[in-house]
Amino acid sequence: SGAVTAMQDNASAFGEEGFVLVGFSDRPRLELALFVVVLAFYLLTLLGNLAIILLWALEPRLRTPMYFFLANLSFLDVCFTSGSVPQLLHNLRGPDKTISVVGCAVQLYLVLALGGVECVLLAVMAYDRYAAVCRPLHYAVLMHPRLCAQLASAAWLSGFGNSLVMAPQTLLLPRCGRRRVDHFLCEMPALIAMACVDTAGLEALAFALAVLIILAPLALILTSYGHIARAVLRMRSAAGRRKAFGTCSSHLAVVSLFYGTVIYMYLQPADAYSQDQGKFLTLFYTIVTPSVNPLLYTLRNKDVKEAAKRVLGKAGAEVQ
Repeated sequence: SGAVTAMQDNASAFGEEGFVLVGFSDRPRLELALFVVVLAFYLLTLLGNLAIILLWALEPRLRTPMYFFLANLSFLDVCFTSGSVPQLLHNLRGPDKTISVVGCAVQLYLVLALGGVECVLLAVMAYDRYAAVCRPLHYAVLMHPRLCAQLASAAWLSGFGNSLVMAPQTLLLPRCGRRRVDHFLCEMPALIAMACVDTAGLEALAFALAVLIILAPLALILTSYGHIARAVLRMRSAAGRRKAFGTCSSHLAVVSLFYGTVIYMYLQPADAYSQDQGKFLTLFYTIVTPSVNPLLYTLRNKDVKEAAKRVLGKAGAEVQ
């Protein structure tokens, strides 16, 4: 395609060196500490999310819409971190901060795509909680397996579709020989800031798409929880209120962590973008949020704990 050809031309222009991800290279002691922290969080992310996927696959009692979407979220988090953290660890480990143009393109595409998928998937999960709390008698009819598969597919397609529009246009901006990316990832705001032309048109397009991929799902989440709050307040049973709160609190915590950072990153003008703040916020939603998600969903979740005991019990029995 034209975008691929243009990227190849850019690669030729930059030679074999590609881009330089500046990251935290002006603070070498911080880099060493961050290497240890990032590696620990990455391993925790892989362990926690792969465990959830494995439990969902092995335990029939978790074959419900809620855990189907949770398994999708865990798979998404594994992909998201694996698309960015290995390069980050390589950059933090030593003086080599380069990334090829093609590597930068792949990283940008994945970060944009998977971030968009998570926005829509969190809205789908909020609708599932709305159906469970507000329409319990019709839940099985509303959230039938075919609809769940369609909603999950819509989340994945919308995220990758958004990235298919924005990633090539961001990569093809003229940079007048500039190679230094003031970030540790090939992220859209940092790449736009490198451009040597007026980027107002691209920023307007990015804002319009961000409204669709970020704010529209957030509006659906808030609407769902508005209905859930009303339904919970009408419940006469304290046990029923606790159960409803337990099934929704984990999702609300994940939504707050994720949206708080993403809105700051992608819904502000480029001239208001603070590189240092952007780096630390990106670190937060790249390594902290994906590692915390499994903990939020399992610490107070009896179903997952019991499923883990059953799977481990079966494994122990087979070993004996």
